[in-house]
Amino acid sequence: MENYATLMFTAAVAAEQETVGTRALYAEKYPARTKPGLGADERAFLETRTSIYMASVSETGWPYVQHRGGPLGFLKVLDAETIAFADYRGNRQFISKGNLLGDDRVSVFAMDYPQKARLKLQGHASMIDATDDPDLAKKLITPGSGRVERLTTIRIVAFDWNCPQFITPRYTQDEVTAMVAPHLAERDRKIEDLTQRLTALGETQ
Repeated sequence: MENYATLMFTAAVAAEQETVGTRALYAEKYPARTKPGLGADERAFLETRTSIYMASVSETGWPYVQHRGGPLGFLKVLDAETIAFADYRGNRQFISKGNLLGDDRVSVFAMDYPQKARLKLQGHASMIDATDDPDLAKKLITPGSGRVERLTTIRIVAFDWNCPQFITPRYTQDEVTAMVAPHLAERDRKIEDLTQRLTALGETQ
């Protein structure tokens, strides 16, 4: 696994950091952040996502960001250097697939909006027909999500946990339900208690 800063802080990036005064800070901080592969924290984080953003670059140099989502667990960590997901029938534009034929390098953002956490990953991606690897397809298929057309695997070469600044918390319907459920239960209990007291009061008059 490569160091994220070594991979991403190009000469132009380093020059800009030098200009604004952050170069020394990053040079001191990032060497110790290299890990041999995805660990338990990264696995737990990735496998509890319901969506990711994957960027690729076209043969003409234009970047493209694809959103991919699914139920909890749609994204799988196959080993310490590989993540994968099933690709279902979409809008049939095939922009990402076409881009990967010319350059298989991708950048992935995995977000946890409620916790304001972001994991950035750089890697090499491939898309194959689901029929080309039935065993992998079985690992990636999520029941009830439709017919799988392609399988996307990404071999991670570097990753970095990013700062939470400016990440606006957002919540899914299930997360909102879980948060308000105790309050609704308490409200219902109070209503029931009040109803019983009013009923008892009426019976004594």
